[in-house]
Amino acid sequence: MLFSWLKRRRRQKLLAEPFPDEWLQHLERNVRQYACLRPEQQDRLRDLLRIFAAERTWVGCAGFVVTDAVRVTVAAQACLLLLGIEGDWCFDPLRSILVYPDVMALPPEMQKHEVIVDEGLPISGQAWYRGPVILSWPHVLMGGRHPHDGHNVVLHEFAHQIDALSGAMGGTPPLPTRAEHDRWETVMAREYDALTAAVRRGRRTVLDAYAAASRAECFAVATEHFFEQPHRVHLHHPELYDVLRMLYRVDPAEWPQCPS
Repeated sequence: MLFSWLKRRRRQKLLAEPFPDEWLQHLERNVRQYACLRPEQQDRLRDLLRIFAAERTWVGCAGFVVTDAVRVTVAAQACLLLLGIEGDWCFDPLRSILVYPDVMALPPEMQKHEVIVDEGLPISGQAWYRGPVILSWPHVLMGGRHPHDGHNVVLHEFAHQIDALSGAMGGTPPLPTRAEHDRWETVMAREYDALTAAVRRGRRTVLDAYAAASRAECFAVATEHFFEQPHRVHLHHPELYDVLRMLYRVDPAEWPQCPS
């Protein structure tokens, strides 16, 4: 309880400070979806990203230097996932974020680790159970500056972190009620089966074909499309859209069109 009180006090002190002008410039330049949000959502995103940035250990790899622009750009995209979720949880179990100057090749001992998601070389991002999250900076920028293409490495890897709150990265994040959990399982099982069948037949799919790799990847890829191509997902996969809206407690289809 003392730890919780100290954390709340530390966060209150942090948020009492004005939001840095330079940070706002990074946010507006590198996270185009910020302009899509309602004013109260923009306020919440700024608060969440400040907490997120302050409470992580940031590590630049292969000579990369982590700057405020990097922290703001990563944190803002990750915290888009938290806009509708009550409280200030802010990915608390995650302690560190590793950022590379380009795609990366991990050492063999990391490639074989059983809790790594997105195995394959080279990679633009990777999520471990309870961290760290590993990201390629050019892909982080690409995701933030092109909010409509359905590809966002930060949204993808942090969807895995939300998934991990259930105790495993299996494509079933924790939901507050049994009814919501059962609804999620029914819809996602049906969507995943249909997707894998379509990919096997070589048919084009709304979700990137990588979603067929596993239920965990299906959830992460669906999250990317939900936030970046909401109208398309809602049109072609209305039940999938509904359960993602149920999880994230936001409706991106109602947001104004983001600048490209």
